[in-house]
Amino acid sequence: MLAVLTGAFMTQLDVTIANVALPHMQASTSSSREQISWVLTSYIIMAATFTPLSGWLAGRIGRRMVMVISVAGFTAASALCGMAQTLDQIIAFRLLQGIMGSALVPISQAIVLDINPPEQHGPAMALWGIGTVLGPIVGPLAGGWLTDNLNWRWVFYINVPIGILTVLGLLAFMRGPDVRLRQGLDMFGFGLLAVAVCALQLMLDRGQSQGWFDSREIWVEAVISVAAFYTVIVHSLTSRRPFLAPALFTDRNFLAGNVLGMFQGAVAYGVIALLAPMLAELMGYPVTLVGLVTAPRGVGALLAMLLAGRLLKRVDARLLLLAGLALSAISAGMMAMCSLAMDSRLLIIAGLIQGLGQGMMSVPVFAIIFATIPERLRNEGAAMGSLMRGLGGAMSIAILQAITAHNEAVTHARLVERLRPDNPLLALRLPGFDFSSTRAVAMIHAEISRQALMVAYIDSFWLLCVVGVAVMPLVLLVRPAKRVK
Repeated sequence: MLAVLTGAFMTQLDVTIANVALPHMQASTSSSREQISWVLTSYIIMAATFTPLSGWLAGRIGRRMVMVISVAGFTAASALCGMAQTLDQIIAFRLLQGIMGSALVPISQAIVLDINPPEQHGPAMALWGIGTVLGPIVGPLAGGWLTDNLNWRWVFYINVPIGILTVLGLLAFMRGPDVRLRQGLDMFGFGLLAVAVCALQLMLDRGQSQGWFDSREIWVEAVISVAAFYTVIVHSLTSRRPFLAPALFTDRNFLAGNVLGMFQGAVAYGVIALLAPMLAELMGYPVTLVGLVTAPRGVGALLAMLLAGRLLKRVDARLLLLAGLALSAISAGMMAMCSLAMDSRLLIIAGLIQGLGQGMMSVPVFAIIFATIPERLRNEGAAMGSLMRGLGGAMSIAILQAITAHNEAVTHARLVERLRPDNPLLALRLPGFDFSSTRAVAMIHAEISRQALMVAYIDSFWLLCVVGVAVMPLVLLVRPAKRVK
């Protein structure tokens, strides 16, 4: 049980442990804020894309072998991330990390159910849920401490001893029959979906730096993504055993639940990608303090998940969803009240509220996704839900980074326009300002840059708040229903 939980814990830990170290990685690799965000999106998108293969692999080579190979591969990829010298190398090894770790969460869940008797399934799944939720809580704290006291490479090296002990534990203690099924896999459909998702993510990540559709590269990536998505749809409708069953997308609950899951992923990953560089760059927080300030989100999520699991038996899942959406929107609105002169109390409270909202959404979202789809489509539904949540998170990071960079440039230009000798406000606030002094001009430029970036972050938080309110009507489309056999 411990070895299986540790394997799942590692993958969830790596979702957040690298976030607080991003400014240090950025300085070490001489990259921009948009480029360094690839360290997050590459891992998330690969983990989401390859998760659907976990069930097929378990049927082919057995769960024990999948767990051992995945943990060993994840550990090796973590070591390579720590040894990487350039941004390209870090991204490549993070891609490998995401691929190798994609099976650990779903397979560990199945193993926990297998190794416990039916009467212990409730407590066992509660323990499994706590283990996976602890990753995002511990991640910012561990990442901050390791970066401050050692360096950013140790946010990856820390996985090596944990991974070795986990592999030894799995080899020593994991026993039992390994059922192997000769089930087929629509590799063509899976490949098309992977190409479509990766091309879309690449377009979003590269768009800001390449000038969006003024760039031939962005056009190529957009055409490949659209063509691949179109071919996936046609293939799914015409193939005998498609990778994505068309019946899934005729279910209203499934569609609404996945859109809500995308928003949940967008908030979960997007906010932390904004907060860590904002606290480090603009407010001068040391990395350990960044981890402490962002950790309450995980605590709130853990408390809300435990509460939502009990409330779901007595309260309509749609009410829990509305509560979660409202809390997420409120927390984003609170973060939009940030200023360069504030302390950390607002962010701690907003983070706790956001974690409560995320946890309040997690349980009912999965309940709604599985409420009305046939049991034969449960595996495909779980895989699609994981993909959509991961895609929402990766897209959110890319889009928010692009919007923040654009708004920073616009705000900076607007402020500089008013910085001229004939402006009476300038003479009032900075009497005797010397435009011929290089030092004075450099100082005022640095302050304008700080203010412009702060305004850009505030705009991004307002966007998340507005989107949270905008998706609330989707809850009206959800209908409670008995599971279809």
